[in-house]
Amino acid sequence: MCGQGIEKLLEAVKKGDVSIKDALKKIKAEPFEELDFAKIDHHRGIRLGYPEVIYGESKTPEQIAQITQKLLDRDNNILITRTNEKAYEAVLGIAPEAKYNVMGRTITIEREIMTPPESYIAIIAAGTSDLYVVEEAYETARILGNHVKKIVDVGVAGIHRLFAHLDDIQNAKVVIVIAGMEGALASVIGGLVDKPVIAVPTSVGYGASFGGVAALLSMLNSCASGVSVVNIDNGFGAAYNASIINHL
Repeated sequence: MCGQGIEKLLEAVKKGDVSIKDALKKIKAEPFEELDFAKIDHHRGIRLGYPEVIYGESKTPEQIAQITQKLLDRDNNILITRTNEKAYEAVLGIAPEAKYNVMGRTITIEREIMTPPESYIAIIAAGTSDLYVVEEAYETARILGNHVKKIVDVGVAGIHRLFAHLDDIQNAKVVIVIAGMEGALASVIGGLVDKPVIAVPTSVGYGASFGGVAALLSMLNSCASGVSVVNIDNGFGAAYNASIINHL
């Protein structure tokens, strides 16, 4: 149950549709639920405004499906990151409306339509090889209730491609910049906008990129003001932070 769910419950109590005793029972059942392999944090939506996200990597399809079911029992929206086709098949067994983004490796289930603010998040990627992170960020931002504009393959090797989208970039409330190789795009964008820039280094590149460490260090050492950096390939983390900013 998220913050909106608690508000609806309290409104129902106020109208007399739900008794105080029944409402108290629902709230008491919320803090967390114990499974053999996980403790599901049902109060996270109340504390943070969005329910627990399932990190799928290293979890079995059966574990993912069980956690998903427990969250769905409380009418939560679902986001599963770093997942795969087998997990998707398991989730489909309990939620036929589930959607799988193959490139982004995410599963989403939308039970409650969240009203997005009028502002939007711009997601900009240096190259087509960065799309796996773009899609993870996009699905995260979307399920959190945001309008999103994606602008891809506009890296510094052909900087003129970027300028064709400058209006969309500058009018965003927050900008996510995704780049591998040397990660220079984040500094370029940081020098063009007066909005927060969240940089995501990717593990794209040849040997000396060190699996994204070169791009990470480049972004951390950006000379442009207003650039913050998340971990390598962390499209989820960038989009979650961008969503918080976009809803301010």
